[in-house]
Amino acid sequence: MIKSSELNLTAVAKDLKKSGCEALVIGTGQSPDGPVLLDNPLSAKAARALSDSLPLLGVTGAADEVRRLPGLPETGSEVLVLVGTGRAVQGRPLSEETLRRSAGSAVRQLDGIESALIALPAATVAEAAAVAEGAAMGAYSYTEHYSAVGGKAPRPSARSLSKVTIFTPAAQDRTLRAALDRAAVLARGVNITRTLVNQPPSHLYPESFAQAARDLAKGLPIKVTVFDEKKLEKDGYGGILGVGKGSDRPPRLVKLEYAPAKSKVNLAFVGKGITFDSGGLSLKPGPGMQTMKLDMAGAAVVLNTVVAIAELGLPVTVSGWLCLAENMPSGTAQRPSDVMTTYGGRTVEVLNTDAEGRLVMADALAAASEEGPDAIIDIATLTGAQMVALGKRVSGVMGDDGVRDAIKAAADRAGEQFWPMPMPEELRSSLDSQIADIANIGEKFGGMMTAAVFLREFVGEINGEKIPWAHLDIAGPAFNEGGAHGYTPKAATGVGVRTLLAYVEDVVRRLDRDAG
Repeated sequence: MIKSSELNLTAVAKDLKKSGCEALVIGTGQSPDGPVLLDNPLSAKAARALSDSLPLLGVTGAADEVRRLPGLPETGSEVLVLVGTGRAVQGRPLSEETLRRSAGSAVRQLDGIESALIALPAATVAEAAAVAEGAAMGAYSYTEHYSAVGGKAPRPSARSLSKVTIFTPAAQDRTLRAALDRAAVLARGVNITRTLVNQPPSHLYPESFAQAARDLAKGLPIKVTVFDEKKLEKDGYGGILGVGKGSDRPPRLVKLEYAPAKSKVNLAFVGKGITFDSGGLSLKPGPGMQTMKLDMAGAAVVLNTVVAIAELGLPVTVSGWLCLAENMPSGTAQRPSDVMTTYGGRTVEVLNTDAEGRLVMADALAAASEEGPDAIIDIATLTGAQMVALGKRVSGVMGDDGVRDAIKAAADRAGEQFWPMPMPEELRSSLDSQIADIANIGEKFGGMMTAAVFLREFVGEINGEKIPWAHLDIAGPAFNEGGAHGYTPKAATGVGVRTLLAYVEDVVRRLDRDAG
């Protein structure tokens, strides 16, 4: 059973000592004149003395900088924590994303602390919620496979933190409780996504992933249907079957359905779920396989987005399609030059077995289209070309202008970095095959966009019009191979959950506005 540790999130507007927290976290920033202490609940005398001491303490106010000091008697906390927020401009409030990252950075680095009062400048409900989100995401850890044998016990860390209290003037606002509850749901979705991606392929494979989906949906109004290899063959899901036939662990297609009575819109999400990608017979080099457990991140995002939508009771009908397979070389694996028939009858010439994600997603895009949703969003760790174009922290989004731009706006609001990319029409001809309807690889340069052009071929129509669609490529941002930063740990990041949830909320808000 995949689980996520939970933070108890509360808020206060005064009486710091009554919070009963071990640590008080306040912010510092960088200014042209040196480090500055940001707005905080300390007395004027204590704040002035601390501010004067910042240079002597080596505090710069840089983002991710955390300093621990003995607590001040007036706060009732044993530890005073200074967390850097980066550049500070007098009179300008911190952005919500800066608050998220600063709270996450502080919590992530609070070894051995079980409760913390975070007093960053958060005057509004939205700002307090951002602090809560950052703290809850920063509290994540993955220690499942440590043992005490040979002294290799789980490392002590702040991630044993169980209680966070947010100091904010908005503590008495009646809408804050709902905002904190949403923050908890959101962070849980991100953190469980991280745990799924961090699972080793020895433990997470198509069948166990399908069981995890059942477990996470249990008790929620979500219908879970699992297509095993026999059902996939009977119904013609040749893309998923073709990719998975080289492994002795057969593929699965998981369909999640959430349909509340007062639904206002019908959306479909499709996620790539390659639980391990060796490249198949087009074998990756050894170093290129070391992180390939991450190749199911898109499916993990879709699963946890649907769960979060159900937990929040949003008035949308949503289907989630998890395309689960293990891409392995063997005597039964698909070969370069094979032709497969995807769901709906379209044929694909497989020129490279390491371009497998688009094959499993082709099946699900076609199947999702048959249900006539108002929009389809797919998300995948699809191409190395994404990292060449946008680096390891910025995801690409392609598709129809309306959906693409709505995704970008939602990502900006949620605090995730997505960038719109084009799909030049001339790339389609590079996917032409002499023996099948389409080839699975085409133009090398601009490969992220070529992959999107391939996927677009499998999006269906309603009354002669293409279903609105967008494709999200999170290949680099899904897995952090560098150092931890802000609320982002090493390894799996959970990127995409916040953007998809914000997109759904924006759609509902827009429909409410239009109806009103």
